[in-house]
Amino acid sequence: MTTTVAKTHGGETDAPYTLSHLDALESEAVHIFREVAGEFERPVILFSGGKDSIVMLHLALKAFAPAAIPFTLLHVDTGHNFPEVLDYRDRAVERHGLRLHVASVQDYIDRGVLKERPDGVRNPLQTLPLTEKIQAEKFDAVFGGGRRDEEKARAKERVFSLRDEFSQWDPRRQRPELWNLYNGRHAPGEHVRVFPLSNWTELDVWQYIAREGIELPDIYFAHEREVFQRAGMWLTAGEWGGPKSDETVEKRQVRYRTVGDMSCTGAVDSDAVTLDDVIAEIAASRLTERGATRADDKLSEAAMEDRKREGYF
Repeated sequence: MTTTVAKTHGGETDAPYTLSHLDALESEAVHIFREVAGEFERPVILFSGGKDSIVMLHLALKAFAPAAIPFTLLHVDTGHNFPEVLDYRDRAVERHGLRLHVASVQDYIDRGVLKERPDGVRNPLQTLPLTEKIQAEKFDAVFGGGRRDEEKARAKERVFSLRDEFSQWDPRRQRPELWNLYNGRHAPGEHVRVFPLSNWTELDVWQYIAREGIELPDIYFAHEREVFQRAGMWLTAGEWGGPKSDETVEKRQVRYRTVGDMSCTGAVDSDAVTLDDVIAEIAASRLTERGATRADDKLSEAAMEDRKREGYF
């Protein structure tokens, strides 16, 4: 994809120049960040230390450089997150001098507000801590790293996605989005989820990471790890409750295409140890990253949409 832009100077139009598809995507995302800064009072960026949130933070820093970004960060910690990813999260926050809010699923379990699921998966338990944190901090815009190529429910969501006073999403209330015009109007108590990477693909994200030289957690590259197989996926053995007595742990060379809760995020067999290797691997893949590696999306045919209606990312 390329975009042609006509430069103007002194009232005259110069010869047009062409943006690469990555430049066009970057420009769109930067515009979205600046639009939110101009329209909303208390925006926040969901930042987990995963690749999409890392790219989102990189774009936000670019949008307001050399000034500091006018947003804080928020992470919903399941208690079963990958240690490598949490370490990256904390280093990024310190490096850029940012403020991080953390909503803890474990706190809700300890207080008896939430109960552990029989399967041990905690990703579906993130909704209540997330929505209550949004309400408590009075955030009126929440940036998420969701992309339309990931999953069918995300494919039909707008860039500016209105949520009601209970943080619920109603697809029938979506507004038209013409060109780069976004409607951020909302009633008191409501907020807007904003997705600057909506039009990006997984391949776009990795090509942009390579172009910009963005550092990532090592978990995204091939490495030897103790894993066991469950429901056709390689899960990490750890303190979260896996494996069961009939599940065998083995060492394999794997990497992660997406990073969520350890209990529901599967690794893929891979020899991709460099950015170029990963890009080549993704270009040849015919499965989406979530379709291949996320057990929480397989709880039902409409698992993601059901969770989004309840207030999930």
